[in-house]
Amino acid sequence: MFDPRVYSDRRAALLRGLAARSGAAGGAVGGREGTVLLLGHRESPVNYADNCYSFRQDSSFLYFVGISSPDLALTIDLASGETVLYGRDATMDDIVWTGPQPELAELAALSGIFSARPRSSLASDLAARNTRGAGTKTHRLPGGLLYFPPYRAEGRAELAELTGKPYSEVNAGASLPLIEAAIELREIKSEAEIAELERAVAVSADMHRAALTTARAGMLESDVYARVAEVALASGGGLSFPVIATTRGATLHAHSHDRRLEKGGLFLLDAGAEAPSGYSGDLSTTFPVSPRFDPRQRAVYELALRMQRAACALLKPGVNFRDVHFAAAREGVLGLKELGLMRGEPDEAVSSGAYAFFFPCGVGHMLGLDVHDMEDYGEDLVGYAGAERSPLFGLKSLRLAKSLKAGMTFTIEPGIYFIPELYEQWSAEGRYGDSIDYAAVKSWLGFGGVRNEEDWLVTPGGARRLGPDFDKSISAIEALRA
Repeated sequence: MFDPRVYSDRRAALLRGLAARSGAAGGAVGGREGTVLLLGHRESPVNYADNCYSFRQDSSFLYFVGISSPDLALTIDLASGETVLYGRDATMDDIVWTGPQPELAELAALSGIFSARPRSSLASDLAARNTRGAGTKTHRLPGGLLYFPPYRAEGRAELAELTGKPYSEVNAGASLPLIEAAIELREIKSEAEIAELERAVAVSADMHRAALTTARAGMLESDVYARVAEVALASGGGLSFPVIATTRGATLHAHSHDRRLEKGGLFLLDAGAEAPSGYSGDLSTTFPVSPRFDPRQRAVYELALRMQRAACALLKPGVNFRDVHFAAAREGVLGLKELGLMRGEPDEAVSSGAYAFFFPCGVGHMLGLDVHDMEDYGEDLVGYAGAERSPLFGLKSLRLAKSLKAGMTFTIEPGIYFIPELYEQWSAEGRYGDSIDYAAVKSWLGFGGVRNEEDWLVTPGGARRLGPDFDKSISAIEALRA
């Protein structure tokens, strides 16, 4: 956790953000009444109640409260600013299994909160606020209950009970002003947050170097996965998302690890560490199973690096991230023309969407407490800020398409992929035949895919990579493979 003042300042800033969106002045906070409710996560059983997945706190709760313990909730009364942490103290039955635990009041103090109440009283306290000043007659406060859209079933069920909404309507009732105010705060990282991201990216780089020096022909993908996970766990944190450690690089998210590494093939690792604070790293590295790249692998790998350099050259405040994506796509088209796989005008191939045959995903996404930061609020709200999202194949997968600001952190991960199923469909349709040479592509269908991913921070004068120097040049990769 950070200093308690960090969390109290974040909550105060959230209230100011809500006030600014209320269009009112004076009176209650921003002229509003109502209650902000943050639900922390409960334990999540794997296959029975006492066998649970490793606990990970909700990121909104981590950001505004900072306490990584299960079954907590927080309320902020918009009229008074009163903040209450709800939870329960450990009983002796708990302590026998877990050892001594901090009391709820102690946890609250760590977050700059001076009021703590039993978790069991949350519903009745909210009901009492709803009837405040109305005698015995029920009176709904104008502000109501402000909450983030839940993404776990138990959170949605509890909100249905607390709000009286049908389960199916809970997410639609999430507060847009609350979401917008939180995005405004969380998208700009403080120096302390950047330090945590640097820590996570440094461990992520160690994970990738371990894979580069471990992987050998004859191993299972799971052998490499195990080595990568070992490095993450040994750091005191964990994995920021399920590891992609695969010889099937043409599948963007291949999560099985059951194939053997073969000489002449490529291995794609997409993996990141999560620091104990919850901040994430996210890197990708593609390398040959043999000690050296063969000529085709070398050409495509170098093209992926060219795409990345083209994208990163644009990074600075005021640039729309969609243009960063297009810069990578255009460089990809130029390189694919050199390889004889595309033809025609590069700008036309980009504007039409033909490039997405080889590059069917976005060039990056926001990074923070979540590896896809804040996407539980809604991808369009976080990444598009009201701008229209393209329906085009490939471009519609771009998760960030708004103007960059100093303090934003995100990934840059261009790639080139040869997807047999996509080839079968598009070639049969003759789609983008003026731009794609399907006859030439056919001999590449067993190639797989290549991507290289780095994590970046926008600075007032430009941008810089997060984490330690990690040379991804062909000579550096081959030196590690040797």
